[in-house]
Amino acid sequence: MLADVHECDGYPEEWPEHPGEWLARPSLCAAWVAELDGKIVGHVGLTRGGAEDRAPGLWSRRTGVPIEKAAVISRLFVSPAARGHGVGALLMERATWEARLRGLHPVLDVLTSDTSAVALYEHLGWTWLATVDQRWGPDRTVAVHCYAAPVTPGPARGPCGT
Repeated sequence: MLADVHECDGYPEEWPEHPGEWLARPSLCAAWVAELDGKIVGHVGLTRGGAEDRAPGLWSRRTGVPIEKAAVISRLFVSPAARGHGVGALLMERATWEARLRGLHPVLDVLTSDTSAVALYEHLGWTWLATVDQRWGPDRTVAVHCYAAPVTPGPARGPCGT
């Protein structure tokens, strides 16, 4: 499925040498998949922020809350064949809910060129923090939008509305 997303959308922008390791990076706290008609159609991960993540620091400086209280939503993708069913929104809701259960505030970085993801985050009420450069190795810098989840007093409901 990740290969289908890459072919259709160019995500991830650079195809990982080991896709399984790319999905299960060392800072991963949890991950979820979505199923539709018995097929896996989406994925999202929740990580602790790493040096490459810009959103946690921006959020921390803006709110005055320690950076350790942020969690990064990452590796969100939905099969091209399953789009239009709300899968991306449900995966975002699940990861956001889990972050809040852990006492963390969800944030994320997204390539400025990923307009469909940006539209989803804004539709879900996420707050744009800034557009910044992010280093992708010694010779490459990309522009990313940084977002923070809406502020709520805690998980108001269970995952997926339960």
